[in-house]
Order: sequence, then structure tokens, then C-alpha cells
Amino acid sequence: MPLILVTNDDGVTSEGIHALADAMRPLGDVLVVAPLQEASAIGHALTLRRPLRIETIRDGVFGVDGTPTDCVNLACAILLKGNLPDLVVSGINKGWNLGDDITYSGTVSGALEGALLGAPGIAVSVKRTPTYDFGPSADAAAKVAKAVLAHGLAPRNFININVPAGTPKGMRVTTQAKRNHVTKIDARTDPRGGAYYWIEEALDEYHPDSGRTDHEAVKEGFVSVTPLQPDMTSYEALEQLVARIK
Repeated sequence: MPLILVTNDDGVTSEGIHALADAMRPLGDVLVVAPLQEASAIGHALTLRRPLRIETIRDGVFGVDGTPTDCVNLACAILLKGNLPDLVVSGINKGWNLGDDITYSGTVSGALEGALLGAPGIAVSVKRTPTYDFGPSADAAAKVAKAVLAHGLAPRNFININVPAGTPKGMRVTTQAKRNHVTKIDARTDPRGGAYYWIEEALDEYHPDSGRTDHEAVKEGFVSVTPLQPDMTSYEALEQLVARIK
């Protein structure tokens, strides 16, 4: 049976990770390793300045006092004794990870770390709502996971899935959207006169696109399935830069 590592950034007690683990069990043996505390928007952070501990929650479920990236590394190096899983699946995140926002996402970084280590990865997120039905997201994750286990992915590739609320109209293979990035910072003063700041979610507008982006797909009620890779080279600028720097 394939071995599937399940992680997230919402924490090991999140309902989403256990719905995802349940969806993976018909496909293989499942190991859940996730942060003990919520680690949303932590990106691809790796803990280097303090030791990490693994806590056994129950059989096959472990918590780590660190980031999703820490969890994937400790799972492979310690719990799996240096072996790679056949698949790393991260989620189900409470809130979309679309477009440029994937650079902040701990959920996406869990799948990215799997890809960097040599295991195909899948990240799964659902629209933020007052209450969550993880069923459609779990079904979408299982469908994509089954295909990846059967056919694999190109080296260092992983998949980002975003799911609308309600019953999806279907699936679309999409590109990563772009948006006009705005950082909103709320400056406040504490009772002793010291300044402090909250970074808030900004209401950024997405760029118009060809109709094939992740943002457009979910807005139209479809599950977005975006293939990603960690190579951030700008090939458009590469040769121009070579010509200018001699």
C-alpha cells in the first residue's frame, strides 16, 4: 500500500486535516504529522533557533511544535526513519490559497517541502465560511491523489487545489492568478504609549486574465487544480540580463 503523509497549517486538531486523512485512507496507509498550534501564513519557514519535539496524539497521529515544513522533515527523517512517503497531502485549509497568496501559505509549503524532498505533494484549501463542509474538498483531494499515485508528477512538482463553498460544478486545471498587492497595517498604541501594529488582510483586486486562473475557477464554482514547481527563475528576463551584465 502507498504511504501518504498528511499535514496542514491549521494545527493537528483541525477538523480539516482529519477529513483529509479519512479521504486518503482508501488509497493507502496514512500518517498524520501537523503543528501542535495553528501556523497559518507562516509560509515555508523552517525552525532553526530552538529544538523541536514530536508529541504522540494517538496511533498514527503526531503533533510537532513547529511549522508545516518542520512537520514534513521530522516525519520523513524521524518517524519514517529516513524514508520518503509516496505522497504528501497538506490541508484541508480553512480559506483559499490562490494566486500570489501561495507564497505566504503554510498549507502550500507543506506540499512544496514534499516536492523538494522528492515526494509528490498536494495542497488543499476551501473557501472561508462561517461553517465548513469538508466533504467536497476531501473528494477533490482523493480524486487528484488517486491520479498522482497512479501516474506520478514531474520531479519537484506539486499541486495546489482550491475548492468553492457548496457543491462544485466540476474541476478545472488552472494557472496561478496575479493581483494588485496591497499591505494594510493598522497602527495602534498600547496603554503605556508604545506603538504596535496589526497586519491585516487587504482587499486586493485580481488582474484580469485569460479565464484559466485559479481565482476565476473558484469564483465560477469550480474546483481549481494548479500544477506548481519551486523554480522562481524569470526565464523572460534571463537572456536580457545576460546581455546587460558582462
